[in-house]
Amino acid sequence: MFEIPEYVTIARQMTESISGKRIAEGNLGNSPHKFVWYNVKPAEFAANIEGKAIGKAHTRGRWLFVPVGDDQILVFGECGGRILLHGSASMLPKKYHLSLRFIDGAALSATTQMWGAMELYERGKEAIANGSKTVKAILTQDQMIPGLGNAIAQDIMFKARLHPKQPLLALRKNHVENLHRAILETLKEAIRLGGRNDEYDLHGNPGRYVRLMDKNAVGRPCPQCGTRIEKTAYLGGACYFCPTCQRFL
Repeated sequence: MFEIPEYVTIARQMTESISGKRIAEGNLGNSPHKFVWYNVKPAEFAANIEGKAIGKAHTRGRWLFVPVGDDQILVFGECGGRILLHGSASMLPKKYHLSLRFIDGAALSATTQMWGAMELYERGKEAIANGSKTVKAILTQDQMIPGLGNAIAQDIMFKARLHPKQPLLALRKNHVENLHRAILETLKEAIRLGGRNDEYDLHGNPGRYVRLMDKNAVGRPCPQCGTRIEKTAYLGGACYFCPTCQRFL
């Protein structure tokens, strides 16, 4: 997987090598991969970048941002694989997940071996690139909210009425506000009660916070609507949720 050192290097090389080059054609790939995430259709991608010039690339963590013209920005997020510059389009690899062919004949390809996002945004809206993540991912992955883990996240998602696999891009303002409120309320309550009841303090005493959503809740009625609580495996851990209260948006 590309991490900060690799993305900084690639961004610098892009600025040196392709900044100012004009795009003749863009393609979202010739080899389907279920773990490569796009946010636009192939035809929309091609139409929105054709004839536009590449700007100066920059990075933010494990995300690479490549300006395209004055109104678009190409985002590579948490990718594993290769991003390569080719002297001519004839040198493109047999399989790739994104390609740009430039008017001067050069080409660029991106090929993912594991997973990653290759997305195109209107300039100014690239901050939502992390929307390719899900609700559980934003709470528990990459320490985006330091200190949260899978256990306490279950109650947060339940109180916010959000499914663990819900993509962030689908959230509206009220959903984000509900999630923020659920995070604060759940953490304040757990701290007030000395932590979770399956963990211990300095003196060996268990906490008094009893989770609403854990393995003991599976099959039991939801405390809000009475629907039976379900369990699913996701992002390296179990998720417990109410299929009625926490429906996909």
